[in-house]
Amino acid sequence: MFEQTFKNIDDILHKDAGCGSELDYVEQTSWVLFLKYLDDLEKTKENAALLSGQEYTRLIDPTYHWTTWAAPKLANGKIDHNAQTGDDLLDFVNNELFPYLKKFKANASGADTIEYKIGEIFSELKNRVQSGYNLREVVELVDKLRFRTHAEQLEMSHLYEGKIKNMGNAGRNGGEYYTPRPLIKTIVKVVDPQIGETVYDGAVGSAGFLVEAFDYLKNSKKLSTQDIETLQKNTFYGKEKKSLAYIIGIMNMILHGVEAPNIIHTNTLAENIADIQEKDRYNVVLANPPFGGKERTEVQENFPIKTGETASLFLQHFIKILKAGGKAGVVIKNTFLSNTDNASIAIRKELLENCNLHTVLDLPGGTFTGAGVKTVVLFFTKGEPTKKVWFYQLNLDRNLGKTNPLNEKDLADFVKLQKTKAESENSWNVRISDIDQNTFDLSAKNPNAPEEAPLRQPNEILEAMAILDKETNTILESIKELI
Repeated sequence: MFEQTFKNIDDILHKDAGCGSELDYVEQTSWVLFLKYLDDLEKTKENAALLSGQEYTRLIDPTYHWTTWAAPKLANGKIDHNAQTGDDLLDFVNNELFPYLKKFKANASGADTIEYKIGEIFSELKNRVQSGYNLREVVELVDKLRFRTHAEQLEMSHLYEGKIKNMGNAGRNGGEYYTPRPLIKTIVKVVDPQIGETVYDGAVGSAGFLVEAFDYLKNSKKLSTQDIETLQKNTFYGKEKKSLAYIIGIMNMILHGVEAPNIIHTNTLAENIADIQEKDRYNVVLANPPFGGKERTEVQENFPIKTGETASLFLQHFIKILKAGGKAGVVIKNTFLSNTDNASIAIRKELLENCNLHTVLDLPGGTFTGAGVKTVVLFFTKGEPTKKVWFYQLNLDRNLGKTNPLNEKDLADFVKLQKTKAESENSWNVRISDIDQNTFDLSAKNPNAPEEAPLRQPNEILEAMAILDKETNTILESIKELI
C-alpha cells in the first residue's frame, strides 16, 4: 500500500507546474510526510502520557494540527471534503503554516530538539506545488500513511531510501546524495562503531552513513534505556551544505527512528581546521565527500595543504576532526592514490604519518550509478603511522550499472579477508618502507592477479589454423565415405 501511495504522489506532482524533476518530488513529499510523521509522534506521546496519568502539551498549536488543516475528519472518521483546497489551501500553507513553523527555530531550547528541527526544515524549503488542488490530493494520500508502529516506520524508511536512490539515478545533482547501501553497510561493518562512540559525517547528504551506523548499533546488542538515549541524542553528527540534501538527510534519519538528528546546515569546508579543538572531535568518521568539486581560494585558506579539490580538503578535515584512536571509512577517487600534484603528495604523506591506513578497498567502475569515476575506500585509524597497507581489489564477473548494481554478496569476500588481512588473488599487502618516499604513490597494482595468457605470435596462429584445416578435411573425407 505504501509503495503505491508514493507512486500516486509522484504522478500528481509530475502534473504540477512547480515540480519538474525527481528532486522536486522528493523535496515536496518530504515536508508533507514530515508533518504527518510529527502528528503521529504527538499522538503517540499524548497516549503514553494519558496511560501514565500525565498531561502532554503538543508542540503544534491546534490551528496548525494536521487534523485541522490537512485532514479534518467527519464524525464517521472520513475526510471532510469541505476542507480547504485550491487557492485557499495554497494561501494557508504558504502564508500561515510555513511562517508559523519557521519560528520554532528561534524559540527552541537547543539545536538537538525536535522543535529546532521543525524550525530549520521550514526555514530551508518552500512549498513548490503550484496547484492547491494537486496539494490537496497529495495531502489526502499522505494522510493514509501511518508511522505509529516500528514495522510501519521501517517500511516507510525503506520506501524513502528508494526515492532517494531514484533521485540519484535521475541525474542532475541527485547522485551526490546517494551512496550504494551495500557499500555503506560494508564500510560500517569494517569500521565497527561501538555504542558510546560518536559518529560523524561532514558531507552528510541523505545521511546514508549515519542511518546505517544507527541500524548497526541498534542491532549490535540488547539495548538498555541508557543505550537508547545515547543513540538518540549523543551519537550521530553531520553537516551538510545544500538545502535539499540537508532536508532529505534529516527526514531519512527521522524515518529510521532518530527523533531529532544532530545535522547542521553549514559548509563544512568554510570552517578553519586550525580551530578544531578536542571537544569538537569524534570517535568515528564515515563519509563519501563529493568528488570533482572545486573550492574557491578563500575556502582553501582554511587548510594547511592548499588545493581546489573538494575531496582532498574533506580528507584533511576528517583527519583533523578524528580523536586519537578514532576510526574512519572514507570514499575517495582512486586517483588520490597516485596523483603527482604537490597537494595530493602532501595529503598522502600526512595520512600515512599521522594515521594507520590499514585497508584500501579498490572498487570497480560503475559502483556509483551515473558516475564514471573509479573510487577507493580508505580505512584508517588516527594516532599511529602506517607501516603496512592491505589492498583488496573488487573484481566482479559482470559490469555494474543501474539494472545490475553492487550488492552485499559482492563484498562478502572482502569483509571476510579484511579481518586477517590475508593475501589472495584479489588482495595483497604493501609495506610503506617499500613505496617511493618522495611521492608516497599508493597505486593499487595487484601482484597476485592471475597472469593473462600472452598473445600468440602470427606464425603460431597460422600453424594452429593449419592444424584445424587438416582436422576439418579429415572429418569431411570421413563423411564422404559414409555417403
